[in-house]
Formats: sequence, structure tokens, C-alpha cells
Amino acid sequence: MEKVEISHRTIIFAILFLIGLWFIYKVIAVIVLFFVAFVLMTALNPLVDRMQRWRLPRPLGIFIAYILVIGIVSFVIGSVIPPLIEQSSVLAKDLALPLPDMSLFQLDVNTINNQLEALSRNFVGALHIVLGAASNILAIFTIGVMTFYLLMERANLKNYLKLVFIDHDSEERAEQLIDNIEKKLGGWVRGQIALMFIVGIMCYLGLRILGVSFALPLAMVAGLLEFIPNIGPTLSAVPAILVGLSISPALALGVLFLYIAVQQLENNIIVPQVMRHAAGIHPLVTIIALMVGFTLGGVGGAVLAVPMYLVIEVVIKDIYNHRKS
Repeated sequence: MEKVEISHRTIIFAILFLIGLWFIYKVIAVIVLFFVAFVLMTALNPLVDRMQRWRLPRPLGIFIAYILVIGIVSFVIGSVIPPLIEQSSVLAKDLALPLPDMSLFQLDVNTINNQLEALSRNFVGALHIVLGAASNILAIFTIGVMTFYLLMERANLKNYLKLVFIDHDSEERAEQLIDNIEKKLGGWVRGQIALMFIVGIMCYLGLRILGVSFALPLAMVAGLLEFIPNIGPTLSAVPAILVGLSISPALALGVLFLYIAVQQLENNIIVPQVMRHAAGIHPLVTIIALMVGFTLGGVGGAVLAVPMYLVIEVVIKDIYNHRKS
């Protein structure tokens, strides 16, 4: 049997590779935050560049872009939440059931202990919810800050990236790579916005035809949750079905069928075709990327699957074209 020799260089490379994987695993949350900030930068940068061409200072243009985004989000929330709360209250009253008499004198020690244990569990659960909300708020704030600095340093990104390349045309290559990534991700963001409008309009028309109350805010919820693949359309159906149930079970069933039809059209036709025209990604690749992302990372993985594929595609094409030339 021939003896296989492993060089010291191979051993060192394997160790460094494993250390690198371990490091990436430990800082994956930071990498995800940075990637989200980078995607937002590609979405906002054309608007900021346009305002800069209008002779506005870049920091002021970024501030105005942030104000516009916050204003749109606030308008949507203000338009959606109050009607849903009102309809939920009506539904709760319609479904209210009489409670049995629970006078204090009928409670024994075991019942009191059980209630105290339940109260303790509820407190722990509430504490977890508060901590989770605080963590999400901190993550959103961090993404906002990172996006701001990426927008400020957009012109200098090529200077940072060209350090990776060792050829003589590193600056031009870095600029081209960033432009291609920005173009692809910008197309993906525009595609997502188009999907939100398409799904929102489809749900609005369907709800109006069925005669469901608050068709506009419910359709806005469906459009916004379209950003979350697979899970979003299912979540958006819940409030619409509850509103329909407050009127009649038959209407709730009709709403259920409506959302199932919209989701099937979205998954199999609308999303692949929109992404093909907006980001130049094949429909089959879109479906596979979403499935792989959801399998590996759940909802977050599904949201980031397509933009991550686009970045990897651009980088691989750059490496291939450079070696070919």
C-alpha cells in the first residue's frame, strides 16, 4: 500500500480553515447584521446620490432618506394597526363566552398555588418577551447606524476592497465588483417592492369582492409580510380570516381560499418571474434558493437567501472573468 504523506503546510492550512469556520460561526450574527445593512445601503444609495446631485450634502441626503423611510413605515403602521385592533375587539366580544362563578371561597390551597405558579411562569414569559423586544430594537438601531456609515463611505468602498486584489487594475476591478453587487441587490429590492404592491393589490381586490371589512389595511398587511417568504403570506391570512369570522364562518372560509390562491400564484409564478426581470435570476434558482435558505436558517435564511445568492454569483463571475482574461 502506498504511503500518503501530509505536508506541514497542509496541516497548517487545515487548522487555519477550521479556526476560520469556528470564528465565522461565532460572529455569524454580526455578519448577518452587516449584510442586511449592506443591502439597505444598495437600496438607499441611488436616492442619496440623486439628492447629492441636487447639491445637497451627503449627510443631509442620508438624513432625508431615513426620514422618508421612517415616515412611510409610520404611515403604514398607523393605517393598519388601529382598524385591526378595533375589529379584534369586535370579534372578541362576538366570541365571548360566559365564565363560571369563581368566588374566592371556592378556591382551595392547591388552586391558589397553581395560580401563583402560573403567574410566575407568565412573569418569566413576559420578561423573555421584553428582553427579546429590546434585543430586536438594538439590532434595528445597529443596522441603521451601519447603513448610515456604509452610505457615507460608499465612494471609498473600492479603496477597502482593492486591498483584496493584487493585480495592477485592482481599483477598477473593485469598483466594477461593487457596482455589479449594488446593481443586483438594488434590482432585488425593487423586485421585493413590486411583489409587495402586486400581492397587496390582489388581496385588496379579493377582499373587496368578498365584502370583507377593512380590506385596505388587511391588504397592506399582506403586502408588507410578502417580504417574509413562505411564512409571511400565511401570517397575513390570520387577521383577514378573523375579520371574516366576525361576520360569518362562510366568509372566513372564502377569505381562506382567497389567501391560498394568492400564495400559490405568488410562490409558483409571481415571485420567480418578478425576480427574473428585476434581478436577472432564473425562476428555478429563486425557488431553490428560498427552499435552501428556509431549511438552513428558517425565516431569516429565506429572507436573505436570494440576496446572498446574488452576491455569491457576482463574486464568482468576477473571479472567473479575471482568470479568463
